[in-house]
Amino acid sequence: MMRVFWAELSRDLLLAFRHKGDFLNPLIFFLMVAVLFPLGVSPAADFLAQIAPGVLWVSALLATLLSLDNLFKSDFDDGTLEQLLLSPESTYMIALAKACAHWITTGLPLALMAPLLAVMLFLPTQAIATLVISLLIGTATLSLLGAIASALTVGLKKGGVLISLLVIPLYIPVLIFGASAVQSAVDGLPVTAYLAILGAMFALSLVLAPFAIAASLRVSVSS
Repeated sequence: MMRVFWAELSRDLLLAFRHKGDFLNPLIFFLMVAVLFPLGVSPAADFLAQIAPGVLWVSALLATLLSLDNLFKSDFDDGTLEQLLLSPESTYMIALAKACAHWITTGLPLALMAPLLAVMLFLPTQAIATLVISLLIGTATLSLLGAIASALTVGLKKGGVLISLLVIPLYIPVLIFGASAVQSAVDGLPVTAYLAILGAMFALSLVLAPFAIAASLRVSVSS
C-alpha cells in the first residue's frame, strides 16, 4: 500500500512541477491579496497588526481553493483516473497521495511564504510561529476536504463554482480556529487549545477524507 502511495505522490509532484503555472498561481494570488489589502483599507501599522491574522488566513484559504479545480481534471481528461480506479491498487492510498501532493504544492508553499507577508502586515513577532504552524496544519485539512469536492465535480465542464459552494461550509471551522490561534498569539494568550482543535480536525480528515474522495471519484467516473 505504501508503494502505491509513494508512486502516485511522486507522479503527481512531477506533473505539478512540469506545469509551473498551476504551481505558482496560488502563491501569486496569496501575495497579491496581502499586498493590495493595505491599499484598500489603511496602511496604519496598528490597524494592520489587528486584522493580519484574518487577512492571511482568508487569503490562504482562497489560494487553496483556487487550485482545487485542476486536482483531478487532467487525469480525468486523459483517462488515467479511470485506469487508476479500475486497477487492483488501493484507491484509499491513491486518493490520499493526490491530496498530499496538492498540499505539498499549494499549502506548504503558502505556509512558508506567510512569515514574509506577516512582517509586511506588521504582525507581531511572537505570533509568526503560530501563524506558520496553524497554516501547516490547516492547509493540510483544507487540501483533504477540498479534494472531496474536486472529486465530486471532476466530470463537470465548469465545476469551479460548484466546488466553492460545496467546500466553503467545510472550510469555515478551519478558518475560525486557525485565525483565532494567530489572534490569540497577537494578544499574548495561550494558543494550545486552538492548535489542538486544528490538529484534531486534521487527524479526522486524514482518516476519513480519502474514503470520501475515492467514493466520489467512482461516482464521477461512472456517471
